[in-house]
Amino acid sequence: MDELNAIESWAGRLLKQLEAPARRAALRDIARELRRSQQARIVQQQNPDGTAYDARKPRPKKHLRDKTGRIKQKAMFVKLRQARYLRTEIDSIGLTVGFAGRVARVARIHQFGESDRVAPGGPEYKYPARVLLDFSADDRELIRNMLLKHITK
Repeated sequence: MDELNAIESWAGRLLKQLEAPARRAALRDIARELRRSQQARIVQQQNPDGTAYDARKPRPKKHLRDKTGRIKQKAMFVKLRQARYLRTEIDSIGLTVGFAGRVARVARIHQFGESDRVAPGGPEYKYPARVLLDFSADDRELIRNMLLKHITK
């Protein structure tokens, strides 16, 4: 959380130098690019520090020709990373990039490694922490460059 406060205080001072419409435009551009970078990182199945997400729990093979459960072999969070669920919000105070709707609960469980039921009425499982939203070094650089671009206009 200290990292977020440091970015907020640094960026806040720069944003105060802009007029309200220019500030809003800068925040909108930064939010859009942050969402794209978060989506790209989720596609790559990586935490912000560059490590890979923990793999899914191995599933026992019932039968060699059994094709059920093929989705479990594909990438995780395919729908979560869509703009429909990964939303940006901008107001006079700042910007927010986060999950909207019912998928926010699923994202929170994976973000913090919480326990949840696998299916309604099914067994509980403690999911490993897979950081979906956070700042990487590239994200901090992106924010800095976009702020400087808007300030020097």
